[in-house]
Amino acid sequence: MFNVTVTEKGGNVTVREFDQSEVTIGRIQGNDIVLPKSNISKRHARIVNNGGSFVVIDSKSTNGTYINGKRIDAPYDLRVGDKVFVGDFTLEVEFAAKSRQRGKSVPPAPPAPPAPPAPPESPPESSQEILADDAWGVGSDLDQDWADDWGDEPSAATAAAPAPEARKEKAQEPFRGATELDDRSPRRSSKRPAESAAAKPKRVSKPSTLPAQTSGSGSGGEYADALRLVHQRLLRSLDLRRMNIENMDDAELRERTRQAVQEIVSSMKSEGELPAAVEPATLIDKVLDEALGLGPLEDLLNDDTVTEIMVNSAQQIFVERDGKLEMSERKFSSDQAVLGVIERIVAPIGRRIDESSPMVDARLKDGSRVNAIIPPLSLKGPTLTIRKFTREPLMVDDLVAFATLSADMAEFLEICVKSRRNILISGGTGSGKTTSLNVLSSNIPSTERIITIEDAAELKLEQEHVVSLESRPPNIEGRGAITIRDLVRNALRMRPDRIVVGECRGGEALDMLQAMNTGHEGSLTTVHANTPRDALSRLETMVLMSGMELPIRAIRDQIASAINIVVQQSRLSDGTRKITHISEVTGMEGDVITMQDIFLFNQEGFDAKGRINGRHEPTGFVPKFYEMLKSVGIEASMEIFQG
Repeated sequence: MFNVTVTEKGGNVTVREFDQSEVTIGRIQGNDIVLPKSNISKRHARIVNNGGSFVVIDSKSTNGTYINGKRIDAPYDLRVGDKVFVGDFTLEVEFAAKSRQRGKSVPPAPPAPPAPPAPPESPPESSQEILADDAWGVGSDLDQDWADDWGDEPSAATAAAPAPEARKEKAQEPFRGATELDDRSPRRSSKRPAESAAAKPKRVSKPSTLPAQTSGSGSGGEYADALRLVHQRLLRSLDLRRMNIENMDDAELRERTRQAVQEIVSSMKSEGELPAAVEPATLIDKVLDEALGLGPLEDLLNDDTVTEIMVNSAQQIFVERDGKLEMSERKFSSDQAVLGVIERIVAPIGRRIDESSPMVDARLKDGSRVNAIIPPLSLKGPTLTIRKFTREPLMVDDLVAFATLSADMAEFLEICVKSRRNILISGGTGSGKTTSLNVLSSNIPSTERIITIEDAAELKLEQEHVVSLESRPPNIEGRGAITIRDLVRNALRMRPDRIVVGECRGGEALDMLQAMNTGHEGSLTTVHANTPRDALSRLETMVLMSGMELPIRAIRDQIASAINIVVQQSRLSDGTRKITHISEVTGMEGDVITMQDIFLFNQEGFDAKGRINGRHEPTGFVPKFYEMLKSVGIEASMEIFQG
């Protein structure tokens, strides 16, 4: 049992107690001591408890680790009174039992010089500097280093740290591997003869341990033990960080890793180390999913019947099928495994999640929307929600086939888009607003310039002349955020024919209305609301959030002149998604915005399976703008309004 006292530059002091052989220090979640500052590397340093002494090891951090003011470049044996300087923090280590008798059994170290100034954000090191720093680095501890980097439990063979003398001897060994840098340093490798000298390996996803259950034969425990053993051997035999993978696509990287795993599993089987109940092919797939994919979520992502994945905790995963929620048998092995998956998702798009920024919106490669939130905000552990997108974008015929809308409604909305009506799509969470927005946007002529603006890019437009913009959260220092409102304002300077905003949530509503009223007709956006009338009220509220002190009458005039059509979408009690209203904004009467329903969904009861019966029907009202369609060369049938 030992204590680590952490003193921040501002004077805040925290004392942490540990009962383990090693403590990791870094900027991101997963370290034992998390120091969320920009001059701390993701995995900055380690403190090894050798039973009677402590060794500090710098993990190839960009800004370095200092002992009593001097930067260390090899494992350092701490003495009583030594101070460890890491960025803006000072650390002191002592046995818990000796906290009241500090310095009695071991002679004190000489007086420490003043603490060095906090290192600035340094530029990436040169390759010569990197090799010089790494000369003492990895050696036979390669599998343990990977376990540290990837959040695995150390194996029995590597759990105990070597004696200080052994570590010092290791300092003279030649460089035999690459050590992971933080996100500001270049990836580098010790090149094999067949590899290009200029190759810079790209980041490889970090594997976690196998879930307790699998779909193959054999018990969960046997699979977990087998996976751990394969994992350890993979780390020893295949240092992915030294592979020249800069020009590899995902398929090639997976195939090369598969070959290595197959050799390991075959060797284990021939030596009798693989339990008879474990299916080798299933084990290989699970190792690959954990090493290069998203672990237990891989099968769910490949299941076309699953539309949403909700990880409430490591041991609880729900999915949505056919509009209904159900518990999945899949599980993560630990909270650390969930964190590893979240990091793999957010890192490629330049976003982060840590204690200082514990919420993030992101997307998968296929455009699926991702939201993650971690402790301390999430009390049960890291939480992950994935709203899947179809592999092929849905078209209007698909929505008609799903009975989301009728063929007459689809024809009417197509005319609205082509005649440059401003359309507001309204609905609750999960009602299908973004899907409908994507389908309606596909009707925009390919000759027009389209600017799309989103928090997390989801729209998939097939037109050639599309510019996609995405907002940006603040950096670790709280600066650099680019909001939807900033992007809407900038889009007005980009000569757009149409502006498509994924969702209006705040003050950007005012800028969107002004754009619609100043020559950018035919724009589209979505809002969260339960009825068409509520959608207009929400717009009023969001305009007030812009900080402009406008009278309510002026705001309503803006809305009435800007918005032409409101499309209301709902998720019904049986899980189906329907467009329940298509309404036209007809103007103002006094201080009230007037609307007229054009199409409605009339519910007629339930069938034997509990599904809602109903029909989409026209109300008989013909929208005002139909009278001008012939003058602009658009042929429109009046029969769709007759039912």
